[in-house]
Amino acid sequence: MSADTKILVVDDDAGLRKSLSLILTDGGYEVLAASDGLEGLAVAEREGPDLILCDVRMPGMSGLEFLDGYRETGGEAPVLVMTAYGSVELAVDAVSRGAADYLSKPFSADEVLLRVRKTEAQRELVQEVGRLRAEVRADRRFGEIVARSPAMIRALEVAGKVAQHPSPVLITGPSGTGKELVARLIHRESSRSGAGFVPVNCGAIPENLLESEFFGYVKGAFSGAERTKPGLFEMADAGTLFLDEVGELPAQLQVKLLRALQEGEIRRLGDTETRDVDVRIVAATNRNILEAVEEGDFREDLYYRLAVVPIHLPPLRQRAEEIPDLVAFFIERHRQRLGIEVSGVSPAAMEVLLAYPWPGNIRELENLLEQAMVLSEGPVIDLDDLPDRIRRPGAHPGLSSLSDDDLSVKRRTAELEAGLIQRALERTGGNRTQAAELLELSPRALRYKIQDYGLD
Repeated sequence: MSADTKILVVDDDAGLRKSLSLILTDGGYEVLAASDGLEGLAVAEREGPDLILCDVRMPGMSGLEFLDGYRETGGEAPVLVMTAYGSVELAVDAVSRGAADYLSKPFSADEVLLRVRKTEAQRELVQEVGRLRAEVRADRRFGEIVARSPAMIRALEVAGKVAQHPSPVLITGPSGTGKELVARLIHRESSRSGAGFVPVNCGAIPENLLESEFFGYVKGAFSGAERTKPGLFEMADAGTLFLDEVGELPAQLQVKLLRALQEGEIRRLGDTETRDVDVRIVAATNRNILEAVEEGDFREDLYYRLAVVPIHLPPLRQRAEEIPDLVAFFIERHRQRLGIEVSGVSPAAMEVLLAYPWPGNIRELENLLEQAMVLSEGPVIDLDDLPDRIRRPGAHPGLSSLSDDDLSVKRRTAELEAGLIQRALERTGGNRTQAAELLELSPRALRYKIQDYGLD
């Protein structure tokens, strides 16, 4: 115990205040005193005591009223109430209102110090448990998300704070930066974690099916509707609906989505009745959504409805300090899954990984590491295990065919775009959804461009 620990004594009996002050001072504590409840509240607010001893029977404001007032002002120090009557009812009432313990008068010096130290030990235990729980929550909260750069730390701090509230969140950032991971973090840390997390890629659903997917339909609503089907809003009721690539929503659905968010209700296609839904919206986009608003491609009122709390995730090239941790994490993950005894990367390989600009961000890094692990013949990934595009980032396969004699911006832009699409398709093994993410295009836009450039 130390003199840094402050104890406030609140009692209208001057003699008792003096006795307790001597006992506690001899016990190594700093003592504050107040002659009634009102003065006690003022001293507590001003001094912030670590523990309070308060008499139950005082003129004006009783000890129980003091206790209520102290808790209402946010006071968190444990309170020991003192009563001369030894009343079990008073003691139970005091504890039920938040008192830590009680002392029956008369009491000895040893008894006072014993109760105070016991209460202090309990307080320290509660604080330690709280600290350990916070550490456990932090480990779980960050999960696969590495945060060393100031920008990512700020982003995750905002995510942790907003998780406790129902406010909509808009997560922006390039493809592959972990927007869905942050959305899942927000859901996991919220009071809705026991209900569903329903993700939907707004750019991957054909436009003519979007409304029925979001709001559901009743049997007979249209040709082929052979049964009633709930939509994504109903599936996410009491949980979280994650609208990935929300910037790809067509104008007609933007209007209906806005109405659903404003009213808290939806109507299935073909139905005459509305249904209440309690859904927390987390949206994400790799587009410059404000630019889309200015160009009239995205409704301004919907933007402000979705972006109550904005969170931006920077590209990996702007947080290179996180690459070593990400490399270690992905190697460990795939080492166990693939049964490959690769434990790390060589210094030369790490230097190259740190210098590469990572246009595909974290998703590209993970893909590359898995490939390198499969091809590596040693216990570590070496420079020779990395592809040319990583070792020589200036060498862009598929782009070298551009003629130096052709200065047409239109033709050369088309050739550049076709080359990038071809590279993305090769890198993802022909998976158009993944290729669209690398290219920062919607799957629908990629499909059209593949047709235009004859890349089928």
